Amino acid sequence: MTDIMNAVITVLYMISAVLFIRGIKLLGKADTARKGNSLSAWGMLIAVVTVLVEKEVIDSGLMGYGLIVLAVVIGAVIGAIWAKKVEMTGMPQLVALFNGFGGLSSLLVALTQYVNTAEAKAFEGITLGLTIAIGAIAFTGSIVAWGKLSGKMFKKSVAIPAKNALNAVLAVAGLAGILVYAFSGANASMGMIGIILVTATYLILGFTMVVTIGGGDMPVIISLLNAFSGLAAAFAGLAIANSVLVVSGCLVGTSGLILTLIMCKAMNRTLYSLLFGSFGASSSKKGAASGKEPKSMSVEDAYLILEAASSVVFIPGYGMAVAQAQHSVKELADKLEENGAEVNFAIHPVAGRMPGHMNVLLAEANVPYEQLKTADEMNPQMANTDVAIVIGANDVVNPSALEDESSPLYGMPIINAFEARTVFVLKRGKGTGFSGVENPLFTNDNTVMLYGDAKQTVSSLVSEFDDA
Repeated sequence: MTDIMNAVITVLYMISAVLFIRGIKLLGKADTARKGNSLSAWGMLIAVVTVLVEKEVIDSGLMGYGLIVLAVVIGAVIGAIWAKKVEMTGMPQLVALFNGFGGLSSLLVALTQYVNTAEAKAFEGITLGLTIAIGAIAFTGSIVAWGKLSGKMFKKSVAIPAKNALNAVLAVAGLAGILVYAFSGANASMGMIGIILVTATYLILGFTMVVTIGGGDMPVIISLLNAFSGLAAAFAGLAIANSVLVVSGCLVGTSGLILTLIMCKAMNRTLYSLLFGSFGASSSKKGAASGKEPKSMSVEDAYLILEAASSVVFIPGYGMAVAQAQHSVKELADKLEENGAEVNFAIHPVAGRMPGHMNVLLAEANVPYEQLKTADEMNPQMANTDVAIVIGANDVVNPSALEDESSPLYGMPIINAFEARTVFVLKRGKGTGFSGVENPLFTNDNTVMLYGDAKQTVSSLVSEFDDA
């Protein structure tokens, strides 16, 4: 390959990296996310074509072209079907699968590099081994997360005796496998033993790490697995000496880690407790022990309160996604604004089943980005709010997090819905949230329940405004 061609390839890689960085930056806001996605996609297209040129794949004849076209067609068909069929309630488990496929891709790249390597060298061997290790954890961990989120596997909590000790043994054994391969030199048998050892142990480790983690921590674990998939890609780039793969992997890994830390802070959890502990599934009985029963109200009476309200805050949760009520909520918000009320949406970072779940739902319904407020922004105003409407949320508005030291939620920052003058809670029934913790908010004197499907309830409230 000529010097001019090498220079062109380097420039194209730099352009791809810039597009990736700019794309991730734009993904930080709902109103620029589409543009960010588009820029990142163009960056990936440039990177893929550049890799094909650099590795001379496009010169490999009909077979090379055929395999590339086949892979693109298969991926495009699968992606298109999923994009059309998946509901927003299924998005978290789909993201978990994507994380797993990213880890699996890096794992397969590393195994292919191992097959094509005649003699192991220390640096290449260590980076290849780390690619396998992190990719394996991302793959099996993500499959477990998908099973938990979809309800297809591990519906009940799983406990592994001496979990931390077992994980430590697996991690050490896997690291030993990496060292065996990296320093095996021309000894093919030792190299194979090392590769098998690291692959097997870290596939198991991905399972044992995630399977014991409770449902309340799933938004955080998805962020962490996303970081793992990016880190695996970065090490794969080092193993095959591809700079753009290193850059893109580092971007995904660091952004995923930052998001993980943000989510941990939002739940008052540490990364250490996430990995080496699990979110309790025990229920706090404070509030329930008082013998008070939640008060319910008809839609007609709820309308009278809303009609007189000058400020309303919506607090969405996973129940809104299940009911697909986001468009009806937007209609109700518009009616309230037409009636003179100030409307905002209080979004907790861990509401839903993945980071940003509620933001995506509300953006889909064209809720103005300016109305989406964080807990820190809304909590100081909550005491002066006429009505807080909690839609399918439980844990993120649970006062036990502030008051009950025995609660598994204790210490987690919440949205202080209980401070509003009136609280409407839209739920199908009296069940607990994803963490399994009872919520004393439901029996507060200023709280009334609107039981039933959230979409139907909100649509009925909209009809009341239309008929007025």
